[in-house]
Amino acid sequence: MLKISEYFTANYGKIKEPFGNLAEGKTPFISSGDFDNGVTGFFDVQPTNKNVITVARTGSIGSSFFHPYSCAINSDCIILEPKQKMTQEQMLTVVTLLRKNIFRYSYARKVTPKRLLNTKITENFNDYLKNLNIEGKIKKLSKSVSEKEISFSDRKWKWFTYQEVFDIAKGHYNNRPEIDENGIPFISATENNNGITDYVIKEGTKVFPAKSITVSNDGSVGNAFYQEKEFTCSHSVNVITLSKKYGKELNQYIALFLIPLIQKEKYRFGYGFKWRIERMKESKIKLPVDKNGNPDWQFMEDYIKSLPYSAEI
Repeated sequence: MLKISEYFTANYGKIKEPFGNLAEGKTPFISSGDFDNGVTGFFDVQPTNKNVITVARTGSIGSSFFHPYSCAINSDCIILEPKQKMTQEQMLTVVTLLRKNIFRYSYARKVTPKRLLNTKITENFNDYLKNLNIEGKIKKLSKSVSEKEISFSDRKWKWFTYQEVFDIAKGHYNNRPEIDENGIPFISATENNNGITDYVIKEGTKVFPAKSITVSNDGSVGNAFYQEKEFTCSHSVNVITLSKKYGKELNQYIALFLIPLIQKEKYRFGYGFKWRIERMKESKIKLPVDKNGNPDWQFMEDYIKSLPYSAEI
């Protein structure tokens, strides 16, 4: 077996300042998160690296990302720099390998450069990297639903309260209904598996409609998922659909536009300040609007359809 050390060097990121103390700017700042490719914001700092892989050593321990762009990386990350020229596809393959090894790390066993470099890989990995055809595979997946070019520059945005634009329902169960492997999804306040923690009996169960967004109001507060099929859920989940006054049904494209905006509110809530339904009704969301000042649901749908990979949604 070969080791990662055959292909990479490993060092800690050098920026120690908390990113909250930095002025806003244009440089992507990489920290130990598990979202947005590890980018916590854009700040006025000099880039320190390019074409590297970062691995979180604290926080979301083991989370790995490839950065083909110039960026600044703080000391909560370990930087893997290739010893030889590698393509983007090869680097992303290594990221996948590293993510499959997350289970090896925890609070009591943190990621270190030495441990990363000792990660074992197969002896034919070099040949495997050379013969990758991920680019061809990605091209098959990367098609858009629509070729229409969409721009935000000609778009007006407006603040709405949640209760102005959504119909919001409270989750139902304190205790999960009886398990049934052939039943309906049971949604809980988790950040995994689209919120699904079990499948339960449908008969006699409180059922929520398909084509809804579920939002955790407790536990993993603010995590939001689109539910394509009917489901039931715990009282730690709020259920969102588009307000009936618009006569527009929520679909996966509109949901994928809304969910990042909803999840941006996560930082406002926690164990002592939950996102219960009354707070959610008064929460605000900024949306693109049409000429009548109403949410432009069609624009949101068209925008997601214009993105690469949208044909695979």
